[in-house]
Amino acid sequence: MLPPKSHALLCLCSCLALVHPFDWQDLNPIAQIKLSAWVNKIQGLMATASFGRTKIPRGNGSYAVGCTDLMFDYTDKGTFLRLYYPSQDDNRSDTLWIPNKEYFWGLSKFLGTHWMMGKILSFFFGSMTTPAAWNSPLRTGEKYPLIIFSHGLGAFRTIYSAVGIDLASYGFIVAAVEHRDESASATYYFRDQTAAETGNKTWLYIRTLKQGDEEFPLRNEQVRQRAKECSQALNWILDLDQGKPAKNVLDLEFGVEQLKDTIDKDKIAVMGHSFGGATVVQTLSEDQRFRCGIALDAWMLPVGDEVCSRIPQPLFFINSERFQYPSNIKKMKKCYLPDRERKMITIRGSVHQNFADFTFVTGKIIGCMFTLKGDVDSNVAIGLSNKASLAFLQKHLGLQKDFNQWDSFIEGEDANLIPGTNIDTTNQHATLQNSTGTEK
Repeated sequence: MLPPKSHALLCLCSCLALVHPFDWQDLNPIAQIKLSAWVNKIQGLMATASFGRTKIPRGNGSYAVGCTDLMFDYTDKGTFLRLYYPSQDDNRSDTLWIPNKEYFWGLSKFLGTHWMMGKILSFFFGSMTTPAAWNSPLRTGEKYPLIIFSHGLGAFRTIYSAVGIDLASYGFIVAAVEHRDESASATYYFRDQTAAETGNKTWLYIRTLKQGDEEFPLRNEQVRQRAKECSQALNWILDLDQGKPAKNVLDLEFGVEQLKDTIDKDKIAVMGHSFGGATVVQTLSEDQRFRCGIALDAWMLPVGDEVCSRIPQPLFFINSERFQYPSNIKKMKKCYLPDRERKMITIRGSVHQNFADFTFVTGKIIGCMFTLKGDVDSNVAIGLSNKASLAFLQKHLGLQKDFNQWDSFIEGEDANLIPGTNIDTTNQHATLQNSTGTEK
């Protein structure tokens, strides 16, 4: 736990930045210098917040986990993803969690604050690592099931490492796509070959709704693009599995030829959180190579009503207790059709961000204040979600593992689980929530 003064200072500064955004350009040069000095002092005082933070957990399976980034085709039409995989060893350095300051600027835009908030976030989290060995050699000698993962609105490829690392530790390859539909806080590409060779990035930030914009047309267009990006990522990985030549634009130490003959092509799933959960539904309706899907606290607004009837594959909804609302649950239930495997559970005491890494990197007070933590312990929540996912994947991918020990979780049989949903879909006055997942 942080010292009380540090908690109070961090709360005050965070709240000021969130509720009173301002334009740096409105300040004269002298004021800018003074403010910059003030920010540096605040950062120094707030450095104590790094102590007592919960860390992103290691995987619970028997495999060491490696991590790398892959980019195929340097343009904004290409594929960009973070790869978690069973590794030969874990002697390499841990993986940098958020590798560029521009992602923090994107987060500040998503929060509706000035970019200075991004600078503060970068100060706290810019050097944080996740427990996966960066560019470690892939463990060869067996074929692995593959999961394509889709991030939520305002997120990006790196901030679901607690999910990716844990699943990789149980013998999966997990490809976390970074979407280029302007739903990521930030992402980048290269304008031309020269820019790619020199590392001259072009940044693409989140598109925010303007007054008068209708949300469904934009989100539906985005979810369609996202589904295509998931299928495109699968295409690239399967090409590598077949030994087709491809170059990682990022030119990292990890050799992509290691992926040859490592994917079990009959054992492929799609998984995602929030907007990524909607992407799971859309992707399953378009690409039958995905044998099943897992939607973590899915935000269903982007999905057209006609999509749900086009999904023959098994689908598992894992929800938090505080994010869901009647119209969202009703749309999930439109996917429930005869002779089609559908499951739903809710994690008691959980919030929307229990599925993302931010729940692990903040102290209890800040985490609860900004709804990054729920009443349930964050490790318990992610453990239940991941174990239920493993049991579902074993059942529908035909895995010969021991994940069936958690079959009861699929049915919601645990003190911290609710079978189905906690939401009364007959109550027209129930709490509504907006697209970012914050309670209104």
